[in-house]
Amino acid sequence: MQRIYKALKLLFLFNVVTLILFSCKESETIKDNTITKDISYRNLSPEFKEYWFSGKAEITSYQLSQLRYGELREGTAVSVFVTEDFLPKEQVKANDYSENNIPVLKLNSTKKFITGIYPYSIMSSTFSPLSTKEHPIKISTSSQEWCGQVYMQLNNTDKFEILSHSYFEGEADQNLSLDKTILENELWNLIRINPEELPIGDFMMIPSFEYLRLDHKKTKAYKATASFSQKGSESIYTINYPNLPRQLVIYFNSSFPFEIEKWEESSFANPMDTLGLKTTATKIKRMRTNYWAQKSNKDRTLRDSLGL
Repeated sequence: MQRIYKALKLLFLFNVVTLILFSCKESETIKDNTITKDISYRNLSPEFKEYWFSGKAEITSYQLSQLRYGELREGTAVSVFVTEDFLPKEQVKANDYSENNIPVLKLNSTKKFITGIYPYSIMSSTFSPLSTKEHPIKISTSSQEWCGQVYMQLNNTDKFEILSHSYFEGEADQNLSLDKTILENELWNLIRINPEELPIGDFMMIPSFEYLRLDHKKTKAYKATASFSQKGSESIYTINYPNLPRQLVIYFNSSFPFEIEKWEESSFANPMDTLGLKTTATKIKRMRTNYWAQKSNKDRTLRDSLGL
């Protein structure tokens, strides 16, 4: 009886050890697959590092002609590209260095224009990882005008987690979970990182958050078609949505650092757009500077350098 008890005890211990070892091995495999699945790594060139890790931001001002309510509105747009460290869990800018931080290219894009008596102020922020070829870690867009304001935010986790707040009926407070796909907002950063990564042909894409909110479109992926062409030293990237009244054309320099010179946005099926009007933004000035340190009154003269 004692031998049987010992044998059963040994068998039990063997099964427990085997189960633990197998589980550990399986977890490591799953973990490794999770880490490597669908992730490609970038080799950033010395030229890229010298330009973008110099401690300066690139600021470009644009003369804006914004189509809104069937008329063109004059205004200004500003694009601020800068690299920074991002916290992977909190998905916000890191104050201190850590080897766990994620280096990102951030684009803060703003538009300001007047419709009749009241002003519009729109801002979008896109945070794209630099070391890996992945979708942005985070995107946020806000729009303010005298009627009210709207806000959208995407956090890249297992899926795209999107929250949206709006004063419009039917849009109020929404929480969405969408499968990952290409985002129009990320195209601008891809141009600056490596235009060869831009998607070409037919694919599904989530339109820009600015467009979705201003035109009150459902937040989802739509069919898109993109093409690429060159004219002299200029590259032209065109995106069309077959099922939406939207076309976006971005003009940028074909050589590094691939500066964006102008863009156009068209709404072909807009019933108010009877004259073929379209939004255009053309470069005024560009500078590289550490703007975050230029916050005293004497620094206001720097806005003249940008034509603002």
